Amino acid sequence: MANALAFVKGRMWTELYILLRIQVAIVREQWIWIFIMATIFPLTTLLFMKFMYGVSSGQIMVNVIVGNIVFAIIMMGFNALGQEISWQKHAGYFTFYSSLPISKAIFVVTQLVRGLMTAMPSVIIMAFIGQFAYGIKLHYEWGLIPVFLLAVLSMVGIGAGIGFWSPDHQMTNMLVQGLMMFVGFLSPVMMEASQLPPVLRYIGVIFPTTYSASALREMLTKGWTPAVTMDMFVLIGFIIVSFAFISRMISWRAAE
Repeated sequence: MANALAFVKGRMWTELYILLRIQVAIVREQWIWIFIMATIFPLTTLLFMKFMYGVSSGQIMVNVIVGNIVFAIIMMGFNALGQEISWQKHAGYFTFYSSLPISKAIFVVTQLVRGLMTAMPSVIIMAFIGQFAYGIKLHYEWGLIPVFLLAVLSMVGIGAGIGFWSPDHQMTNMLVQGLMMFVGFLSPVMMEASQLPPVLRYIGVIFPTTYSASALREMLTKGWTPAVTMDMFVLIGFIIVSFAFISRMISWRAAE
């Protein structure tokens, strides 16, 4: 029994290592385009708001910076990854993967890690550029690392889920583009929930970006508070649900 468990565990680590190397190679080949895609839209939005509003209150500036950090996550962890997985699915890549002796769960984990690799550089860049662009002092501490990781993984999970589920690639494009704009500008991302109409405030509860933005605002202004802890638990819940959805309810093949 012990030998069998050791064999299974060793095989899982081998699968994970091989698939991670594939994802790292893909990111390494495309890193310049990934960097441009993940940075240009949040950066232009950040500068646009700087030019339009000039010097505003510190809290407004924090909201703008946090909003653009979260928008960078939406761009790569949700939009780009969802479209990439959908394209792979409908191009028949998953038929090839399904013929290999690999676990779907391991494959999903590597896709999530890929989304993390593509989104994290932009998150870090936006955090530092935003501080210098607006000339405000933000609070940085080690607790930001798990907040960033959970914020990225929660959106990566949803993006991957849409990509795996998509009935066709055109539907995926329309869905992720529409959701990206709605979540970015009509949910508590660029602004606080109290500034939104009640209907949008309630709708925002179902998106992980609401909790990511809330946690980042607290961390960048006050540090780790009980509110951040609650947001972290909610984000972990989103990650678990999205991973379970992808692993158990999505077929490998586009025709299934």
